[in-house]
Amino acid sequence: MRALDDRTVRLFIALAAFFCVNAVLAEFIGVKIFSLEGTLGIAPVHWQLLGEGGTLDFTAGTVIWPIVFIMTDTVNEYFGRRGVRLISYLAAGLVAYAFLFAFIAIQLAPAGWWVGSAQNQGVPDYQAAYAAIFGQGMWITVGSLVAFLIGQLVDIHTFHHIRRRTGERHAWLRATGSTAVSQLVDSFVVLYIAFVLGPAHWPTSRFLAVASLNYAYKLLAAVALIPLLYLARAGIHRYLGEARAQALIRRAVADNDPAQPPHPFPLD
Repeated sequence: MRALDDRTVRLFIALAAFFCVNAVLAEFIGVKIFSLEGTLGIAPVHWQLLGEGGTLDFTAGTVIWPIVFIMTDTVNEYFGRRGVRLISYLAAGLVAYAFLFAFIAIQLAPAGWWVGSAQNQGVPDYQAAYAAIFGQGMWITVGSLVAFLIGQLVDIHTFHHIRRRTGERHAWLRATGSTAVSQLVDSFVVLYIAFVLGPAHWPTSRFLAVASLNYAYKLLAAVALIPLLYLARAGIHRYLGEARAQALIRRAVADNDPAQPPHPFPLD
């Protein structure tokens, strides 16, 4: 059988591709700050924390990051540590690659007619708008990449720590638990690098308040998407067949914890 005819190989390629495109998209759409209240059509919620305050405004990237969490846990479930590390390093490399060519594209001399071609859309200088959208600051870029990699490695460790204690039961617990820990790290690391170490030099109170608010949003989103995790599991078992899916799970368990015999666990 050729490798690409194998359903397990096809599954991993599909999961890796979807994971990577979501990671890259989250970085690029994250330049937009949106109002959660305005999007939901509700009155503004004014929060106060550590002497700081504001409304529920988030980067657009937070809309898609929960999907990345689900993909991480799905790959972890069936392909173990090696699978998640591979797609995490691949995604980080692709994000860096994308930012590099976005920077190169910004430096290209714009055609004179193109600069003013969107004036009727309220954009007087297309080049300036293009640079503002795709030219995220170095500190934000570095912060995003570092936080992403650290968060992924923490997620892997936490996921399998919970799995060793619960066996194959409670998929929601290891998925939500690993996300809760990894995103606690991610939310604080990215803002610390981008806005405390970076030129903005946020005070500690603002850093802690905004990071805590972002973390709460990500955690609630992860909990809300638990049904999607079970839907993905059901689809994978249907695609591979129950025996093949269980064999993958047992292999992932054995690869991650050689001391644990790869016996089948009861599914919840």
